[in-house]
Amino acid sequence: MARIISIVNQKGGVGKTTTAVNLAAALGLRGKKTLLVDIDPQGNSTSGLGINKRGVKTSSYDLLTGSATARETILKTEFDQVWVLPSNIGLAGAEIELVDMEHRESRLKTGLAPVLEEYDYIFIDCPPSLGIITLNALCASDSLMVPIQCEFYALEGLSQLMATVRQVKRLYNPHIEIEGVLLTMYDGRLNLTQQVVEEVKRFFPRKVYSTVIPRNVRLSEAPSFGQPIQYFDKGSKGATAYAELAQEFEMFAKRG
Repeated sequence: MARIISIVNQKGGVGKTTTAVNLAAALGLRGKKTLLVDIDPQGNSTSGLGINKRGVKTSSYDLLTGSATARETILKTEFDQVWVLPSNIGLAGAEIELVDMEHRESRLKTGLAPVLEEYDYIFIDCPPSLGIITLNALCASDSLMVPIQCEFYALEGLSQLMATVRQVKRLYNPHIEIEGVLLTMYDGRLNLTQQVVEEVKRFFPRKVYSTVIPRNVRLSEAPSFGQPIQYFDKGSKGATAYAELAQEFEMFAKRG
């Protein structure tokens, strides 16, 4: 049975998609069958795994609205043990459509149920908002991973995210927990970075991964080639960091 992890932070540009793509690929290289569910209308996880968004026939939009099943939508990528349930711009209107649908908050959970036995891990790349699409991800998930950029406004909005998680836990999904908090765009030479790390550790005691994701040019170049960093430049600092994160993630998962 797959463990489902939402990668979520309503703040944009914190490394959600970078983490979704590269952690999925790193776990695939460790022999774990991994599905990445892209529910961001921008579809960056989809293109980051080498899938042409414009050529996608069925997407997460079709899964959420009930016009396609997960099996009809999931695509095998060219990367070891990694599958993707793609997204495209069609998802942008789903927020409005879902409002009037029955069981609107659990449509993703229902859609993924038939394929849970086929994967070790399912990651959900969420949009940078706390709307009904992200609510669907939280209702479907066992846990959530929160990437946080090492910058001045790092914790801005996280109280709102935690309030949403508490509400989801109370109303829809009593089992959801924080998987871990990941520090991204890390530069240890800056005093500000150290201050942010301390602040994040105070906010999320015992939940912050010891692995940090550095600022790395190769990491930011890889998506434009449709490749995870492990395939684009396996000798880069970014590839090493995500390999270490995959190892730590599995250790945490076993302990949980």
